[in-house]
Amino acid sequence: MYKAFLSLRYLRTRYIALASIVSVMLGVATMIVVNSVMKGFTSEMRSRIQGLLSDIVIETNSLDGAENARQKFELVRSVAGEKIAGMTATVEVWGLITFPFAGQYTTRPITLIGIEPEGKASVGPFKQYLESYHAILEGKKVVRPPLRSPKTPAGWELTAEALAWRKEIKQHEKWFKDHLENSHEAPGEGDESKPPLVPVGHSDSKTAPRAPVVAAVPKQLPGKLPANPGEKPLEKPSATPDLDDPFASKSSLLQPAGSPAEVDGKPFDESAPMDARVIVGAGLLRFNYEDSKTGKTKTQEMVRPGEDVTISTVTGGRPPKPAYLTATVVDVFKCGMSEYDSNLVFCNLAELQKVRVMFDPQNPNDPDRKSITSIQIKLKNFADAPEVIERLQAVFPPGIFTIKTWEQKQGPLLAAVEIETGILNVLLFLIIAVAGFGILAIFFMIVVEKTRDIGVLKALGASSSGVMSIFLSYGLALGVVGSGVGVMLGLLVVRYINEIESVIAMVTGRKVFDDKIYYFPEIPTLVETRMVVWVTIGAIAIAILASVFPARRAARLRPVESLRYE
Repeated sequence: MYKAFLSLRYLRTRYIALASIVSVMLGVATMIVVNSVMKGFTSEMRSRIQGLLSDIVIETNSLDGAENARQKFELVRSVAGEKIAGMTATVEVWGLITFPFAGQYTTRPITLIGIEPEGKASVGPFKQYLESYHAILEGKKVVRPPLRSPKTPAGWELTAEALAWRKEIKQHEKWFKDHLENSHEAPGEGDESKPPLVPVGHSDSKTAPRAPVVAAVPKQLPGKLPANPGEKPLEKPSATPDLDDPFASKSSLLQPAGSPAEVDGKPFDESAPMDARVIVGAGLLRFNYEDSKTGKTKTQEMVRPGEDVTISTVTGGRPPKPAYLTATVVDVFKCGMSEYDSNLVFCNLAELQKVRVMFDPQNPNDPDRKSITSIQIKLKNFADAPEVIERLQAVFPPGIFTIKTWEQKQGPLLAAVEIETGILNVLLFLIIAVAGFGILAIFFMIVVEKTRDIGVLKALGASSSGVMSIFLSYGLALGVVGSGVGVMLGLLVVRYINEIESVIAMVTGRKVFDDKIYYFPEIPTLVETRMVVWVTIGAIAIAILASVFPARRAARLRPVESLRYE
């Protein structure tokens, strides 16, 4: 009884005990907060990668792809059909995307992926990464509401806003073309009844956010329009379009000079979207810049849904030949992974197969004879992946096909994150170890300070094990109280970490967690019960171990020597 009494008395009355508790508390809280944030980042990253790649990917080792996609699907179902939840075919190839911006053409390298949206949605959360299904926020203010209903399936149709923007662009292109053909007067001068110039990236639509003025020239053929409205045109457009110009618009290539355009006997609608449609990563179409007046970071849109871009790639066969297609942007893709958002462009599968000549020339419309480069598979249970891969490797030739899980394809990235998390945990655990050394020093001071008291206890009949248990109980109490308060503090910080970040940003005038840099709307967190339990047990164990050596020294003191002290 006296052991518990002395232990609790020292715990309540000594400020030195409070210092030990605070050190353990801060160490535990720091580990919980950092681990929860790291786990949140890792979980978000893994879910987004897995959503893009699906559970298992069967890839061909050639750009030509493999013929007869339907036969490959039946082969997969025959060996692992009961374990498969979804499956889709894709064509993946390197390419370039080109679009006019600020009076010149911008070209960027891309990974071009031909997909069927319904099939892609069956193997991963593809639709949730499309911006038209989400509101655009500026802080907590809704700048633009969702343009599509959550119930609307992913597809290649333009939104009403994108169609209106496209018609507006085409009207200005037509006015410029007519104006330059019939007059040598510079655009923007003379007749004020003409439609006003719409700056690139701008719209009069109230539903679309307006971007800063960068160029006052609508999108048009290269070299046909002046760079600024006050300048003379560089050259008058020719009545006959250049058929070798990959950047020429669809309307200019189909419309004979001096006669109305017709396609299949019907008047051609210049504002109609191209047959080729693309969903482009946000990082390819936008860039951030700092406003010189306000000092705030803003986003400049170079291309918006409804506008056309030119895709350059190569055909199949030997040798590969250059291939071009003009495609209409129908949506913007933003998954939060910079590697994907600044690299991926999704195209309708049939058009990509057509432009790359991935079909049988004798039966061009036969879907069974068209080639694909990969098959993505969604499993009912990812734990079955090793078994399914083993079955697939038995029927797909290893020299022609490569079969991997999404984790194997992204092995280096995931391994780097795991190593970083492990090293960070070791470094953070040293904080608790420092607290343990503090407890060790404090206990040694207590043993020296209470040498006479220890002698009195032993003279009154206290055993060596009893004296030792006083210090061990004291260490246990410090560990339990410090860990308990640390757990509560850590969970509280994790719960309100975004509110804390907002307060810090308001005080410092600078955002600690900028969503334009980290691609997350808020700091992701994930608390694992197992992690909290192990951190708590580890902190208590360190506190107890730190008290063992001083406790043994106190237990070995002899009563006579202790009473003779001082």
